[in-house]
Amino acid sequence: MSADERPAAAGETTNAADIRSLVARLGRPHASGGTVVERAALMAEGADLEATVTWILAHGGEPEMSARPAPRGGLHGPRSSSAGTGAGSPTPRRFVLPPGALGR
Repeated sequence: MSADERPAAAGETTNAADIRSLVARLGRPHASGGTVVERAALMAEGADLEATVTWILAHGGEPEMSARPAPRGGLHGPRSSSAGTGAGSPTPRRFVLPPGALGR
């Protein structure tokens, strides 16, 4: 990927066309007919995550949270809870955009 194709890094000016291009490139079809993009993929690109998430939400995107794991009992149940693993955390794993959101 050339420097012209790469989105602006965090802290640099990011415009809507750059973000739309990034989301279209990283997004995959979703069962709803829309597009899903992984938060990890956005972070790996080095793009301005805050600006990208703001753009996604402004275009009807919904954050998809991780499901909480079922409680486990037994000897090691309390120690092996979701603390520190990221499971059930308030940070979304991915974002689901409605059909046609990338064409707006």
